[in-house]
Amino acid sequence: MARPARPRREADPDRRAVALTRRLAALLSPLGLSEIEVEAAGVRVRLHRATPVPLAPHHTPAAGAGAAAMPATAAEPAPVEATAGTVPIESPMVGTFYRAPSPTAGPYVREGDVVKESQVVCIIEAMKLMNEIESKVGGRIVKILAENGQAVEYGQPLFLIEPQR
Repeated sequence: MARPARPRREADPDRRAVALTRRLAALLSPLGLSEIEVEAAGVRVRLHRATPVPLAPHHTPAAGAGAAAMPATAAEPAPVEATAGTVPIESPMVGTFYRAPSPTAGPYVREGDVVKESQVVCIIEAMKLMNEIESKVGGRIVKILAENGQAVEYGQPLFLIEPQR
């Protein structure tokens, strides 16, 4: 004889909250958000993500026992506007900016270097994946705006390039 199913009314709000939380958490980074609040079907969820702090990836020296802890939040990047005649290369994602392919290698580019369109100029690490960022125009690197190992946001200018004429 089959037992009748017990109602799960108490667990339903919890299960819905967990499912909603997982879906929202998956959207934070791809959308470049640091906070989101949603109410659906009587369940209200608010997520807040602190500014990411690099955890000694392969590009930075490992912290020693006497090393000071990194602050939990990074300073807001100063707004940068392209000067007349320059084109910014912006970060296409949230992640950690690296100028070189490895800690022992030289940087992809330096200020004053001439680059070709589609030439790799840096790497952004996001979710343990190394993403090569390419120049969208050919020209001369006028200014490098991000520091090696710095957390960067979506749309943040990384380089200023003076296009070739």
